[in-house]
Amino acid sequence: MEMGIVYWVTGFSGAGKTTIGKLFYKKLKAQKANVLFLDGDTLREVFGNDLGYSREDRFRCAMRYSRLCRFLSEQGQDIVICTISMFDDVREWNRKNIGRYKEIYIEVPMEVLECRNQKGLYQSGSNVVGVDLKTELPKNPDLVLKNDGKLSPKVLAEDIWNALCADKDGSDG
Repeated sequence: MEMGIVYWVTGFSGAGKTTIGKLFYKKLKAQKANVLFLDGDTLREVFGNDLGYSREDRFRCAMRYSRLCRFLSEQGQDIVICTISMFDDVREWNRKNIGRYKEIYIEVPMEVLECRNQKGLYQSGSNVVGVDLKTELPKNPDLVLKNDGKLSPKVLAEDIWNALCADKDGSDG
C-alpha cells in the first residue's frame, strides 16, 4: 500500500488556513478517494478539549496531530491538516517521521491579522500565538503562501495544487 501524503497547512490564527485548506481538500478529493480534512479547532474537540492554550499544552496538542497524521498516512490516506503548529520541534518530527510530508505556511502580516481578528484573539492578549506566545516560524516549508488579502482563497488553494500536486506525468506529488 502506498503511503498517503500529509499536507500540513500552518500559520497564525486568522491566516486563512481552514478556508484555503478546505478549498485545496475539495480539489484533491475530486482526484482521489482517500483524502481526509482535519482542522486544529475541530481536533481539539474530538480529543475532548482536555488541553488548554499554554505553550506546553499547545505542544502536546500539536504532537497528537502529528502522530495521528502519521498513523493515517501509513494506511494510505492523504491528509490536509490545518493547524497553527508553532514549534520547530513538531515540524522537524513530522519531516523525520511522516514519509510523505508537505508543509504549507500561510504568511500574513500582523496588521492584517489584527484587522481580520475573526475570533477576537488579537485584542485579548492572553496566550495568543505571535502576540504573547513566542512562535517559531517555519524555516523550510515546501510552500509559502502570502495571504495579505490581494488574492482570493480559491487562488491560494490553486497555488497549493500547482506547486505540490500537479506535475507533467499526471502522477501526484
